[in-house]
Amino acid sequence: MEQRAYITQRMDELKKQVLTMAAMTRKALNDAIKAFLVLDSDLAESVIHGDVEINEIENQLDQFNLELLALTQPMAGDLRAIVGSMRMTMNMERIGDEAVNLAHRTVFLSTRPPLPLDPNMDKLARIAQEMLSDAIRAFVEGDVQLAASICVRDQAADDLHYKIMRKVITDMLDESRIAERGVHHIMAAKHIERVADLCTNLAEAVIFIVKGEEIKHRCQA
Repeated sequence: MEQRAYITQRMDELKKQVLTMAAMTRKALNDAIKAFLVLDSDLAESVIHGDVEINEIENQLDQFNLELLALTQPMAGDLRAIVGSMRMTMNMERIGDEAVNLAHRTVFLSTRPPLPLDPNMDKLARIAQEMLSDAIRAFVEGDVQLAASICVRDQAADDLHYKIMRKVITDMLDESRIAERGVHHIMAAKHIERVADLCTNLAEAVIFIVKGEEIKHRCQA
């Protein structure tokens, strides 16, 4: 096979593998959030047990990328795609870890009387889910404008996280017996807010792949 055709084939395969991992990560996040909102311990346990598959595909992608670097000597756009995909897989694995952390909170809380759910928790969850979905779509379509919009939305996630934390702390001061459950709610919000942060990293990787611009810590189109 001619070298350029071989490289193109391998790059297409790389993109497919990244998208496979993205789909697995998105499902883990969606299931973890659903489990938390309704305190479904069985669904939460499935997220915890399923994380091994996300870790395995990350390892496979790491190996695949190293082979591409060693065997194809990629240049320009191909090199950016490989480096960018390595950043994406690392951050998607971390999102999977946050989904697992949230699932562990759910398993614990399911054994206790439920606390009233702050409506901002649902809002925060939806923002994180939308940011992840849009990061994946931006990668598929090479859409830097969509990627940049993800960065902007991170501030809304930060604001909601702060509101949730402040309300739960206030409730804990008013009623000390909810303190243990309150801490788990605060940490659950932190896990979801952390997903939003990681989605901005995905967006930065997409912009790097498409435009060749390094914008860590200043994500914009």
